[in-house]
Amino acid sequence: MKENISFRELDARYYMPAFSRDMMIERGSGSTVWDADGKEYLDCVAGIAVCSTGHCHPDVTKALCEQAKRLIHCSNLYYVPHQAECAEKLVEITGLHKAFFSNSGAEATEGAIKLARIATGRENFVAFTHGFHGRTMGSLAVTHKPAIREPFEPLEPKCSFLEYGDIEGVCDAITSQTAGVIVEPVQGEAGVIIPGNEFFRAIRDCCDDRGALMIVDEVQSGMGRTGKWLGIHHTGVSPDIVTLAKGIASGFPMGALLAREGIEFKKSEHGSTFAGGPLACAAALATIGIIEKILPGIPAKGERFKAGFAAHQTRIRGLMIGITVGERCPEVQKKCAENGVLVNCAADGNLRLVPPLVITDDEIDRAVGVVNAALGQGML
Repeated sequence: MKENISFRELDARYYMPAFSRDMMIERGSGSTVWDADGKEYLDCVAGIAVCSTGHCHPDVTKALCEQAKRLIHCSNLYYVPHQAECAEKLVEITGLHKAFFSNSGAEATEGAIKLARIATGRENFVAFTHGFHGRTMGSLAVTHKPAIREPFEPLEPKCSFLEYGDIEGVCDAITSQTAGVIVEPVQGEAGVIIPGNEFFRAIRDCCDDRGALMIVDEVQSGMGRTGKWLGIHHTGVSPDIVTLAKGIASGFPMGALLAREGIEFKKSEHGSTFAGGPLACAAALATIGIIEKILPGIPAKGERFKAGFAAHQTRIRGLMIGITVGERCPEVQKKCAENGVLVNCAADGNLRLVPPLVITDDEIDRAVGVVNAALGQGML
């Protein structure tokens, strides 16, 4: 007879301990989730900017269920239902030329690295301090954080790291061997860091001068998160390649890379068994339809958070919110959870909020009140 053990004991016994966690999220609706004990939380983590349309949005669940009744998977040896339509929508909203799908942001980065290499005939890359582009071997090579990168060295491709926001150093870092420069318009994992637009213009100009490609990682900042479809759209700069994932399909695993005209994979240069499957593309199309309707209201939601957190050192672009907390961050995160609001700590003691894009004004006010109280401002 199988013994009756808790999910925590089962996890400890059978699952590799790669994550730090202390609760199970059992169900969700909109911006609200419930744990295994039935406690309710306002979710300002949203799967780390994944649940863009909230949890279990009826349009997304309907699209998934209807497609699952017809076809769950077919190989990319055949035309896949919804795939071309989804690519068309992503081309339309990004302003780029063609798309290729993946299963995650890290895979999208891997694809972007391969595409830049095949398009330029070059091998090396430039990335930035505190940047995060994934944990697979190629994406890790262009991810700066030494604690997660160095144990797996040597890594390919070769990558030079430059201080994020360093306008003067960009052109010196790009050489005749540089295939691409990969950059986030907002560094989410670093605590929501936003450089000036002139930094991105410098990257664009230097890439043009030296024949390198500008790769913009929109995995966290894309799909309406910043109040525009892409974070780079705030800058007036047009990249050569863009990577997407997280909020693209409301929680269904999916990623994408898009490229300007003249840059594309040819037959057999790239592939994937599961990427761009019928369920993923159905979920993405439904997600895009929802975001199209709510996108104009996202900047105002960001401003509401900004006003609520005016007493703190805060960085906000749309619904990407970072608050400098310091060593107290884990304590503040825990206090917020105890009082029914989920937030998380990014790098360097920065509290991060990336709530569903459907969060309401009342929910914003509730989140602000709980966070402020945890930071020692105001009352619960």
